[in-house]
Amino acid sequence: MMFTGYSEETQDFLWGIRFNNDREWFAAHKEAYLTHVYQPTLALGGEVYDRFTEKFPELGLNLHVSRIYRDARRLHGRGPYKDHLWFSLRGEGEEWHRRPVFWFEVGPEGWSHGLGCWMAAPSAMAAMRRSIDQDPAAAAKLARRLRKRPEFQLDGEDYARPKGDPGKLLAPWYNKKTFSISSQHPFDELLCSPELAERLVEDYAFLKPCYDWFSGFCTAGLEDLR
Repeated sequence: MMFTGYSEETQDFLWGIRFNNDREWFAAHKEAYLTHVYQPTLALGGEVYDRFTEKFPELGLNLHVSRIYRDARRLHGRGPYKDHLWFSLRGEGEEWHRRPVFWFEVGPEGWSHGLGCWMAAPSAMAAMRRSIDQDPAAAAKLARRLRKRPEFQLDGEDYARPKGDPGKLLAPWYNKKTFSISSQHPFDELLCSPELAERLVEDYAFLKPCYDWFSGFCTAGLEDLR
């Protein structure tokens, strides 16, 4: 199944489930969900996975496409469905959630994509800080490279008390608990075009040096946890 783009029907469904988040509404619109949200996301993820892993087979990535159903144990007063869908390209193993992943997400307002590690072990972040202390030039090279693409922003929770000040360029990295490099977009023409797949492959390739850099710290962090 080839990805041909999302559509107005995609956006209509996602707005609809946000304001009608109940089983009765979803049951009446399930076919629209499958046709205009789930199947395009599955097709896009599959196409991006095939192209990207052909370029970088050594990464050993797997494709994971999210489900629209919320975990019943974590509803916290919210409806049973998400109003967004995402896929990720992630490494193998039980500890994948402690490693960086390439991701894409579509919601009613638009779409986003990037590289993130939302549950990094504290020891992995400590390993990153040690690396910055020992070789700030290597980290600065990556940070400057990222600045050449201003559509990508460094996000993530900061420590309440800064861990140190390696300078303006590297301080945002140095004081993160977790991180995500993300790019946000409205519901635009590219989202509704088959060209989106190639854009994601190109952007993930641009972010790969950051993936490689941080993956080493995660490996060290997981070893410390054992």
